Amino acid sequence: QVQLVESGGGLVQAGGSLRLSCAVSGRSFRSYTMGWFRQAPGKEREFVAAISQVGGTINYASSVKGRFTISRDNAKSTVYLQMNSLRPEDTAVYYCAVKIRVGPMSRESEYGHWGQGTQVTVSS
Repeated sequence: QVQLVESGGGLVQAGGSLRLSCAVSGRSFRSYTMGWFRQAPGKEREFVAAISQVGGTINYASSVKGRFTISRDNAKSTVYLQMNSLRPEDTAVYYCAVKIRVGPMSRESEYGHWGQGTQVTVSS
């Protein structure tokens, strides 16, 4: 059973930074493509970023490109999301997930294991 635990969320002022972490249990972390998604109140969950098994392929949503950076440490079975220049519209619950299908990295239905989420709130 794969378990994912996110951490690092919190309250930050606009323009500030946060780093989210997602620790993944199990021995197969290095074989997983990992993704970050977010869900704002009243909205559907949306793609944020994804990184392939050794980091050779990285995708970002256009809304975060240039501000967010996804990375991974396979030795620690952890994926990170560095978020800079945060905006109030980045406020959401952020989830990490394991990609289990072979479709596009940005498609939510390609992911099969999810964390419980961590709240990020950006004040104006």
